[in-house]
Parts: sequence; structure tokens; C-alpha cells
Amino acid sequence: MASVEQVSAVGELLVDPKQELAQRFRALFTLRNIGGAEAIGWISRAFSDESALLKHELAYCLGQMQDSRAIPTLTAVLKDVQQDPMVRHEAGEALGAIGELSVMELLQEYCHDPVIEVAETCQLAVARLQWLQSGGEEGKEASPYSSVDPAPPAPLQSPLELRRVLLDDSLPLFQRYRAMFALRNLGTEEAALALADGLQCSSALFRHEIGYVLGQLQHPATVPALSAALERTDESPMVRHEAAEALGSIGHSECVGVLQKHQTDAERVVKESCVVALDMLHYENSEEFQYADGLVRLQG
Repeated sequence: MASVEQVSAVGELLVDPKQELAQRFRALFTLRNIGGAEAIGWISRAFSDESALLKHELAYCLGQMQDSRAIPTLTAVLKDVQQDPMVRHEAGEALGAIGELSVMELLQEYCHDPVIEVAETCQLAVARLQWLQSGGEEGKEASPYSSVDPAPPAPLQSPLELRRVLLDDSLPLFQRYRAMFALRNLGTEEAALALADGLQCSSALFRHEIGYVLGQLQHPATVPALSAALERTDESPMVRHEAAEALGSIGHSECVGVLQKHQTDAERVVKESCVVALDMLHYENSEEFQYADGLVRLQG
């Protein structure tokens, strides 16, 4: 178990804006692995930073830790309309991931947020809490990717049927998310390509989550679709950033060129995502512990 002094040393690195972003991300992952009140305190302090990418990842990590002591911080971030929508969205998703029914009323209030990505996120979080409240039997098995997902996987069906549900804009988002995570868990090339088709769906939130799932899946067949999403300058930055990090997670040689190209992107969150993705790619290849320790996912 890490001492308070050790946790503080890592925390100081996280909150220091003079440090390279990649170094601060590795500090964040270390704190997430350590857990506990001290780690949550340091992560919470970093929400004053200027980087929306970092703050979005802070919220994601707090949700994955599933510690109710993070609820006040996440609540404040969700309520703060000065925060980037991507950060507020991740705070709402994290509150759902923690799974405490005490936040149900708060999330229901923000289901009507004027920012559509925040509203849709809170609707999903409410649906997840209702699923937990009902017993959450179907799809309760642990994620093979050691992640707390915003929806449980759908019951086992053919990839073709899951794809049909995934791409049907008329269905509730929670149902489509369940199909998405079921396809991810199948892990075949057919499932991966079905997921990649989701990058054309109408909801930016949904497209961004597709990028996240493809980053977990790490299937090389999806590199062209992810590269195309990153290259589209009229695409939502939250989608492009997830595509960048997914390419870094896949880590094949063809991913490097497109990531290097967008290290100077006009969108800060995209530029920073490419920098962090290239760093992740480097550490994946060198097998250093921060990214080999089940921390390949850099997004929300």
C-alpha cells in the first residue's frame, strides 16, 4: 500500500501544469490504481486545469474507481456550465458508473440539459441506475476489459442482429449501447467492422463512445474508419479525440502517421489526444507498467 507521502508525490505531478501532459496522465493512472481518499483528493484538485482532455480523463477515472467519496466533486463538475461539455459529460457518466442511487434525482435533472451530449449522458446514467435498481441480472458479468461500462452488454445475439440495433437511431440509446458492448465482447472482425459503422450515426455522444470501444477492442480492421474520423475536421472534437486515442491503443505502424499529422491540429483536445496517444503507443511497445497494467484506455 502506498504511503501518504508517495501518493502526494504522484499527486503533485498530476496537478503541475508545467509537466508534460503524458507525464500527468501516467500520474493520474497511478492514482487511479492506488485508490482511496488521498488519491481522490489529488484527482479532484486537478479540475482547475485548463486542459479539457485531462479533466475529462479525471472524471472518467473517478467513475472507474467506484468510490462514493468522489460524488461531491463529480456533482460540482456536472453542474458547472463553465466546464467544457466533454468534461461535464464524463462527470455525468462517472456518477452513473459509481452506481449510488442517491444521485438519481441529480442525473434526472440534467437529462434536460441544453447541451445534448450532457443530456444524453445523464439519460444513459439514469437508465444504468434503474437497471441496477431492478437487480441488473441480465448482462451483469464483468467486462472483459476491466472497465465499468455505461450500459451492460445485450444478451448474446448474432453480430448481424446486434449491428441492426446498434445503427437504429429510432431505438433508445441505452439499448443501442447494450448492443455496442455486446459486439465489443464478441471481438470478432465482423463485430469490429459493425462497430466501425457506428462512426456514421447521428449522435456525437454515440460516435464518441464507438471510438472508445474500438480503442478497447484494438482490432486492426477498424484503423481506416478511425483514421477517417480523426481526419474529418467538421467532426465533433470529442469524437476525433476518441478516434485518436483508439488509434494509439491499436498501435500499428499505419496509426503513427495519422497521429503525428494531427499533433498540431487546430483543436486543442485533438492535438493533445494525439500527443498522449503517441506516448501510449510508445509505452505499449516498451511494455512499461503504466499502460501494460490494464490502463490502455485514455478516454470517456
